[in-house]
Amino acid sequence: MAFVQFSKVSLAFGDRDILKDVSVNLQTGSKAALTGANGAGKSTLIKIMAGLVEPDSGERIAQKDIRIAYLPQSGLVHHGCSLKEEADKAFQWGYELQEKIDSIGEQMRQFPDQADKLAVEHSNLLSRLEESMWYRRDMLSETVLLGLGFSREDFDRQTEEFSGGWQMRIALAKALMCSPDILLLDEPTNYLDIEARNWLEKFLSDFKGGFLLVSHDRYFLDHTVNVVYELFGGDLKRYPGNFSHYEEVRKVELESLIQAYEQQQQEMQHLEDFIKRFGAKATKAAQAQERQKMLDRLLENKIEIPENLKKIHFTFPEAPHSGQLVVTLDKITKSYGGPNIIDGLDFVLEKGERLVVAGRNGAGKSTLLRIIAGADTDFTGEVKLGAGVSIGYFSQDSAEKITGSESILDRLISRCPLNLVPKARDMLGAFLFRGDDVFKSIDVLSGGEKSRIALLELLLRPVNLLVLDEPTNHLDMHSKDVLLDALKDYGGTVIFVSHDRGFIESLATRVLELHPGKYRNFPGDYRYYMQRLEDEANGAVGEFSFQSIAAERKPETKVESAPAENVSAGKLAWEEQKKLSAERRKIEKEIEKLENQIAESEDRKKELENSLSDPAVYSDGEKSRQVQKEIEGLDAELERLNRLWEEAYEKLG
Repeated sequence: MAFVQFSKVSLAFGDRDILKDVSVNLQTGSKAALTGANGAGKSTLIKIMAGLVEPDSGERIAQKDIRIAYLPQSGLVHHGCSLKEEADKAFQWGYELQEKIDSIGEQMRQFPDQADKLAVEHSNLLSRLEESMWYRRDMLSETVLLGLGFSREDFDRQTEEFSGGWQMRIALAKALMCSPDILLLDEPTNYLDIEARNWLEKFLSDFKGGFLLVSHDRYFLDHTVNVVYELFGGDLKRYPGNFSHYEEVRKVELESLIQAYEQQQQEMQHLEDFIKRFGAKATKAAQAQERQKMLDRLLENKIEIPENLKKIHFTFPEAPHSGQLVVTLDKITKSYGGPNIIDGLDFVLEKGERLVVAGRNGAGKSTLLRIIAGADTDFTGEVKLGAGVSIGYFSQDSAEKITGSESILDRLISRCPLNLVPKARDMLGAFLFRGDDVFKSIDVLSGGEKSRIALLELLLRPVNLLVLDEPTNHLDMHSKDVLLDALKDYGGTVIFVSHDRGFIESLATRVLELHPGKYRNFPGDYRYYMQRLEDEANGAVGEFSFQSIAAERKPETKVESAPAENVSAGKLAWEEQKKLSAERRKIEKEIEKLENQIAESEDRKKELENSLSDPAVYSDGEKSRQVQKEIEGLDAELERLNRLWEEAYEKLG
C-alpha cells in the first residue's frame, strides 16, 4: 500500500505559525479534502507533502518508489510541442521503466551467472508496467483530454496557443495520466467548466490511489471525499465524512466556541475600560497594573473564530419596479467570422426568474450575456428590454475598470448606499477583504481582488436585472454562500453563468442550454435539467428538440440527427413543457395580483386601526362604528384573498 505521511511537522513564517506539530497520513484509498480560511497555509501544507518545501521540524515519510502528482493553483505554462506530445510527457516514468527493463535484459545476456537474480527484478518491473496504464497510454491520454474539455482538433495544436486556464487543464491532465499513487490537487476545479468538473468528479470516484485536494466547490467535495482536514491557527483536525457533514459538525463546535469568544471579548473590554479610567490615578495604579497583566494573559490565549465559518448576511438595495416581461430576444444571431455561434435565438425572460445559461466552453454563454447587457452590439436580431428594466452587468473584464489609489474601504463607502455604510467592513469581509486588507490601495490589488471589488460594487447598485458571468470565480465557499443568500433574497431578475454546480442548483429556476448555433430551453430548475439529460442519455425519454430559426430553415445543417421516434417524443415533450410553462406563468400572474390586493387591503386596515386612536374618531360613536365595520369587512376580504392565494400557490406545486 502506497503512502506519504507527516509526523509532528511544524513550519513558521516569521513569528506566525503556519503548521504546529501536524500529523497526517495519506495512503491508497484516501479521499481527503483540505479546508481552512484563505491564508491558513493549505497550499504550503500540500507543497510539504509533495516534497517541494522543507518543514522547520518534524518528519515526512514516503514509501519507496511512490509516484506523487502535484498540481498547484496556477502559474504552469507549456510550450514547444503539440498538446498530444505534451500529454505524452506524463508517461515519462514508463519510458524510464522500459529503459530499465531493457537494460536488465541486456545484463542477463552479458552475465548469465547473475541471470536468476536479474530475472526476478526484470519480472517485478514488467509486472509494474503491465499493471499500470502504460500499454494503454494512448487511450488514457485521449480519454482524459476529452474529459477535461479538449477536442480532438486540439491534439495537434501547439501548447503555447492555449490560454492560461487551458494551460492549467493541460497540467491537470498530465497529473491524472501519470498513474500516480497519490494525487495532491490545489484548486483543480478553478479553470474547469461544469462538464469537465463532472468528469473529474467521476475520475476521482473511480481512482484507486489516494488523493488530497483543496476546492471551494461544496458539491464537488461532497461527491468525491470521505474525510475533511481543517487547518486553523496552525493546527490540523480530521473530520470523517463528506464536506457537508464536516460543516454540520463544525457548526456545533463553533456555537460553543462563539460563546467562549464572546465571553472573552466582554472580559477584555471590561479590563480595557478599567485600565483607561484608572490607569493614570495613583490610588488605582496597582489595580490597573494587575488588570493589564490579566489582559495580557487573555491576549496570549485569545480565542479566534475561523473566518471561513463566520456567517455574514447582507441584502441588496431594493430592486426598482419593472414590467412582467424583462427581456425579449428576437432572432439573435452572432458570428466571429466563422459559423454562427448563436443562430436565430428567440427567448423571453419574465420578472423574478433566475436563468442559468448552460453549455460547454465555446457554446456562446458569455457572448449571449454580453449581448443582453449591451456590451456587445455586433450582432443581428433585437434585444428588447421591458418597462423600467435597469441592468447590472458583471464579467471577468469588470476588474479592468477598478483603478485608483484610494483604499478599498474608502472606495466602497463612497459608492455604498447610506443605510449599508455601517456594514461596509462586514461586506468586505464576506468578499475576502479582512483585517488590514481593507486599507490596501486599489492600485496594488491583483486581478482576482479587483474582480471581487467589482462584483461587490455591482451588488450595491439598485438595479432589477443582474447579468452575472462567473460571479463565484474568485470567491471561497463562505463568500459564495453570502452571495447566494443575497441573490435568493433579491427582488429582481437574474441571468447568470457559473461552473459551480451547487451554486447553480441552489439558485436557478430555469435553464437555457447553448450549443454552437442552437439552443434548448428547459422550464425547470437545474436538477430537473440534469435529470432530463440523464434520462435522454439512457433512452428513458425522447430528446428535447433544439430550437433555432436557422435550424427550421436548414435542418440538415443545424439539427443533430436522431431517430424519428426520439424527435417526435422530444417535440411532444417540448410542447407539453411549453403548455405547462404557460399555465405556470398564468398562475404566477394571478398570485402577483392577489398579493397586491392583499397588500392594499392590509395597508387600508392598518390605516383604519390607526384612526381609532384619533380623538375625532373614538369620541364620535357613529364614526367609530363605521370604522370598525369597515375593518371587519376588510378582515373578511383578507380571509377570502388569502384563501385564493393559498389555492393558487398550491397549483404551482
